[in-house]
Amino acid sequence: MENGNSSSGDNKATPKPIRCKAAVCRKAGEPLVMEEIMVAPPQPYEVRIRVICTALCHSDVTFWKLQVPPACFPRILGHESIGVVESVGENVTQVVEGDTVLPTFIADCGECVDCKSHKSNLCSKFPFKVSPWMPRYENSSRFTDLNGETIFHFLNVSSFSEYTVLDVANVVKIDSSIPPSRACLLSCGVSTGVGAALETAKVEQGSTVVIFGLGSIGLAVAEGARLCGASRIIGVDINPAKFQVAQKFGVTEFVNSMTCGNKRVSEVINEMTGGGADYCFECVGISALVQEAYACCRQGWGKTITLGVDKPGSQICLDSFDVLHHGKTLVGSLFGGLKAKTHIPVLLKRYLSNELELDKFVTHEMKFEDINDAFQLLIEGKCIRCVLWMG
Repeated sequence: MENGNSSSGDNKATPKPIRCKAAVCRKAGEPLVMEEIMVAPPQPYEVRIRVICTALCHSDVTFWKLQVPPACFPRILGHESIGVVESVGENVTQVVEGDTVLPTFIADCGECVDCKSHKSNLCSKFPFKVSPWMPRYENSSRFTDLNGETIFHFLNVSSFSEYTVLDVANVVKIDSSIPPSRACLLSCGVSTGVGAALETAKVEQGSTVVIFGLGSIGLAVAEGARLCGASRIIGVDINPAKFQVAQKFGVTEFVNSMTCGNKRVSEVINEMTGGGADYCFECVGISALVQEAYACCRQGWGKTITLGVDKPGSQICLDSFDVLHHGKTLVGSLFGGLKAKTHIPVLLKRYLSNELELDKFVTHEMKFEDINDAFQLLIEGKCIRCVLWMG
């Protein structure tokens, strides 16, 4: 691995390209290729980090399989991680070399109207999009293979590499004493689920919550609902084996949507809850499930929050009469509605105070070189979160 810094006559270190290992996605659905790449120095307002560890998320699998735009190849996937700042570009003041940081796919510039408002976490200066480029520099990548071919970025992070470059708006400085394998979970999945319950829905104590899909995001929603004091947390899934695991996260009841007979799952939920749940969360990414969730949230005040990532172009169909007459709310939640630089440190404090239980999310820890085996575990539903260690 090449040294990323060299000293000039004035003793100021100048970042240089770094040669390192990365797991490159070269074709949709095919095993990632472990190869050496070049990582360019950070440009103004950018930071280059050494990745400590990275976790696998279903969004990585979704885009690994995807064959139509916004898919593009070759690409370095990965977006849930933790690292140490190796070098910084010009005009970077929020972090310095040696700081421990969490990358986030959603920007928090702190300057635009949206970032300054408490009402939104959607940065308007760097709006979220699945771009293959750096946020501030269109048609610009920091990755090339050893033949000089451009390798594309993913979700502003690309953590399946020993080194990566991010915009400063996409990094959050954290306490370096927190175990990396736990802190990295707040880079995406756990923040998304817990945040959806705490910030987007603002689940009230004593309320009834229904969660469609008991994967890692659904379990994170359950953890958030538990922290909020929900009295009933009903999990809906097609795999009954997940209920035993979900109980550890606060799920109190389980509905197998495959064994509802001639009833829709929303009908079963409405009967169980006496008219519908206070909050319903769709965590799978299927538009038909969003409709089911909306159908079983209570009229007058029920909220349906959608978190799952569906295929591009998918549409949600709702009856206009139902929308007008039943007074329900349907809202999307990106990154759980959390402002990364404000809320991630708060969640980490709740972890350190033993309120937020992160340990139970990590079911596997493996070497980075075993990433394809880890992918298979996630696809087969055999892990909640698998953390891959670099080096």
